[in-house]
Amino acid sequence: MTVRSSGEAAQPEAGRTVTIDPALPRKAAAELLGTALLVFFGCGVATVTFGFHAFGSSVAAGVIASSLAFGIVMTAMVALLGPISGSHINPAVTLGALLSRRIGFIDAVGYWIAQFVGGILGALLLLWVLHASPFYFKSRIGLGANGWGSSPASLLRISGGGAFLLEVIITAVFVLVVLTATRKEANVAISGAAIGLTLLLANLVATPIDGASVNPARSFGPALVTAGQPIRQVWLFILAPLVGAILAAGVYLLFHPARESEGGARTRFSKLWGQSAVSHAGADEGTGSAGVSSTTATGTGPSVSSGQPAGRGRGAAGGTTPGNQAPGTTPGNPAPGTTPGDPGSGTGRRPEPPEGGQPPRR
Repeated sequence: MTVRSSGEAAQPEAGRTVTIDPALPRKAAAELLGTALLVFFGCGVATVTFGFHAFGSSVAAGVIASSLAFGIVMTAMVALLGPISGSHINPAVTLGALLSRRIGFIDAVGYWIAQFVGGILGALLLLWVLHASPFYFKSRIGLGANGWGSSPASLLRISGGGAFLLEVIITAVFVLVVLTATRKEANVAISGAAIGLTLLLANLVATPIDGASVNPARSFGPALVTAGQPIRQVWLFILAPLVGAILAAGVYLLFHPARESEGGARTRFSKLWGQSAVSHAGADEGTGSAGVSSTTATGTGPSVSSGQPAGRGRGAAGGTTPGNQAPGTTPGNPAPGTTPGDPGSGTGRRPEPPEGGQPPRR
């Protein structure tokens, strides 16, 4: 197996060739930053509302506040990181993109590593901030981790099977919306809002049930830093969203059959865009040349407009070029009824009048 960067020219080689995108480190850094910010702000609001009871004993206020936090941060990250990495910031979304052939396997692995590391860093940053409060106790308040059964994250004390089914459903819906909102035919202007609102909706439903994961990296970071029961239950919030992503990719491919990979489509679109730009530039140049064309006054040869290739177009004086002959003429034989000096021959020079001062009769 040969490893080659995507910037190198493809050479016919024996064996399998793996192409590595040279922009992958920059994309992975964007995914790490986005996931860290999502965990810091989303889990931070969840910790303040449910752990510190910032809104008193109102469960509805806590659910709405934490759901809005996740939805707003997701919308902002799509605008900030979308042009760089696509703003997955979720291993389930990356899996859906891989299965729908949006990205390659090497890029997906890089995204997954960056997302899980970003989730851990976001949780550590949140812990660092909360440790400044004398009222914070990690074992009692936590960091907004997910859970089921006897976990404080499950207000309904849902079973493990119920939590698994819930996460599969909400993640499948979220990933399907992301894949659909980011396809080539979609409206880019509203894609961020659609993705953010879908995440907000998923959190509104699942927050009182199991803490609302939808994102394995969002669950893994706080669970690892909190330890205890959250880290023992985190496997469900890693596996269930990935199952949901597989279902979402299957439904997406059913609705939008993939005829080519995203990279191939992007390459073809770039070529078509380049050809269109060249054709428009050529048309503009041809129009401009017709207005300012100059002719050669050799007395015998046909005129050629400046800026136009020989053999195409018309001369400025109304003559023909070798590539556009009048019917029944040759480059050395002017049109019937004209003289070599007549404007119709394309010399741009009026004929000399004969003796007696009268122009030739036609």
